Amino acid sequence: MTDDPETPDKGHFEIHLAAQYTRAQGASTGNVPSLEVNYGVLSNLQATVLVPMGMAQVNGVGTNVGFGDIEVELKYRFVEEDAWGWRPAIAIAPQINLPSGSETRGLAAGRFTGFIPVWLQKDFNQWTVFGGGGPNINTGPDQKNWWFPGVGVLRELSPAWTVGGEVYYNSPEVTGQKNTMGFNLGVIYTINDNYQILFSAGRNLINAKDTNQFPRTSVFSSTSDRRPRT
Repeated sequence: MTDDPETPDKGHFEIHLAAQYTRAQGASTGNVPSLEVNYGVLSNLQATVLVPMGMAQVNGVGTNVGFGDIEVELKYRFVEEDAWGWRPAIAIAPQINLPSGSETRGLAAGRFTGFIPVWLQKDFNQWTVFGGGGPNINTGPDQKNWWFPGVGVLRELSPAWTVGGEVYYNSPEVTGQKNTMGFNLGVIYTINDNYQILFSAGRNLINAKDTNQFPRTSVFSSTSDRRPRT
């Protein structure tokens, strides 16, 4: 859920193929799968396109599968990390979600939405601390603009294995909805310099019954980076 300010090297790609599932009372949602392509426009500027294949299931009604809202993002890292001090890397990553999915089938918002986060990261030997957040633009009938902050920690156990966790918060997205807070725990396995696999699982700590009883995410990542990524 929480991102970081890292970007691919100039002229390099990252390709993420992911599957995600979330269960709440009487319904389940997910992406089965989603494809994310990141491109290093500059050494500190990343362009991203994410195309999700959404899934929405309601008990007693049925399951819908189809394209969700396409995400387009630019991430610009305007502060570099001080390797010998305490200054973190900082990036801003404005995102627009295009209304390419069906709202009536429960697969997407069905309108333009956006997210304007700021992400920070600092490495301490084998430890990495990252986090940030920002406002989500969510206009429409009974909809509310909402905030997402999150913080995560990674620990590199070996060149192949990294473990981590995050805690995040969502303010209400629609009228009458309650705020939520959740966590995820995960592991990254680095196959070689180009391929990684990530798996994480968690749940909400507040109002979990109605929003997020058990989320899990598995990601197969083909990347030009040489470092574990969330």
